Amino acid sequence: MGETLRLFTDLLVNWYWVPMTLALIGVFLTVLIENRNPAKATAYLLLLVVLPIIGLVVFYFFGRDFRKQIKFQKKASWEASQTKEFWQSIYKVQEENFSKLAKKYGQLSKIPLMLFNHRNSLTFGNNRVKLLKNGEEKFPEVFEILKNAQHHIHMDYYIIAESDVGNQLLEILLKKATQGVEIRVLVDGMGSRYLPDYITANKIPNFSFHQFMPVRFSNLASSNYRDHQKIIVIDGKTGFIGGINFNDKYWNKAKDQLYWRDTHLKIEGPSVNSLQFRFITGWKFVSKEAIPLEKPYFNNHDNFDQGSFVSIVTSGPLSSRPFGMDTMISLIYLAKKIVRLANPYFIPSDELSSAMINAANSRVKVQLLIPEESDAKIVQRACFSYLKKLIENGVEVYLYQKGFIHSKTLSIDDEVCFVGSLNADMRSFYINFESSALVYDKNLTFQINKNFDHDLD
Repeated sequence: MGETLRLFTDLLVNWYWVPMTLALIGVFLTVLIENRNPAKATAYLLLLVVLPIIGLVVFYFFGRDFRKQIKFQKKASWEASQTKEFWQSIYKVQEENFSKLAKKYGQLSKIPLMLFNHRNSLTFGNNRVKLLKNGEEKFPEVFEILKNAQHHIHMDYYIIAESDVGNQLLEILLKKATQGVEIRVLVDGMGSRYLPDYITANKIPNFSFHQFMPVRFSNLASSNYRDHQKIIVIDGKTGFIGGINFNDKYWNKAKDQLYWRDTHLKIEGPSVNSLQFRFITGWKFVSKEAIPLEKPYFNNHDNFDQGSFVSIVTSGPLSSRPFGMDTMISLIYLAKKIVRLANPYFIPSDELSSAMINAANSRVKVQLLIPEESDAKIVQRACFSYLKKLIENGVEVYLYQKGFIHSKTLSIDDEVCFVGSLNADMRSFYINFESSALVYDKNLTFQINKNFDHDLD
């Protein structure tokens, strides 16, 4: 009886270790092949070696989201074909723009060329760009343009909350829909997860609404691959991009609420085509509706002579490179006098930290502005762990004390600025869908620097 029990136990152990060993080998290979971040890959491998069972569970739930492979495969294929068609139609125009940009901005013009060669971004001149500080400036500007829309309103937003400002927005959209204006609204399934109840209760013709990857139950894994963008396009003529969501906390009206400091841009001109294209690729993914790349959706803009050069820089899990991060790093390395970075969630990659340190050691003034108090305590502690090395190497670090700084801006040498939804952390660099505007405009950069100085005060 004892011998039989021992044989049975040995059999169970062998049957346990064989699949366990095969599973560990499979996960090891997956981590090594798929992970573009060496630090993240090393952490998973270490956990698998020390605690193999726990490591397998953690990796299954958090390390690899199979929805990325399944859901994004068609999106990547469609975007590739649309992008090729879009690029070929304006190739000559781009070459002319790069030539003009190089004459005016020298080495700084290399960044849009790099982005174009990767088929990430187009660069257009003759734009008019307006800086909008906080919700107090953004919301009235947006509402006025929306009320005057004639043909279509396209929105791609991380958060449209059931709040005073959110409800005001939806009331305008519903009214415009009844007037025959095409309304298409895309929101993130986690950032705006409670909004569908409001929309479905107000079914109106001409109003199309979709969620990007809806979240049925919340966990850490479902927070991956979020649509973190804030894009509006009206009639193919006017666009908005930046960091301000539609929520009351972005509008500093109440005296007792936390002061929320943020930045947004209004764009008019040819670069609205780029914002429109970015919206259309996301919309096609969730709705299966193909919007034609022609008037009145495209090339319906005005031209502003001697206006700004603008590149719309996008990034996400489908990107061949972390283009948002690449743009920031390239700008810092090309700076000659001063780098000014404001960001709410500063958990930089090694490449970004190195760029800032090397610039500071090259006698370029590097200034970093982050919140003293964050809305995420764990993120705040992680952020502070990166500061000592920066300060020791000459980077000036400032803690914003008036409230919470949610602004995501980077300015270089009073020449060029980078404004959008991109946080300076690995999630924004590699995991979420992000969009930012790279703007070559001395006057706009001067205004951003003026606001930066005011924030330092």
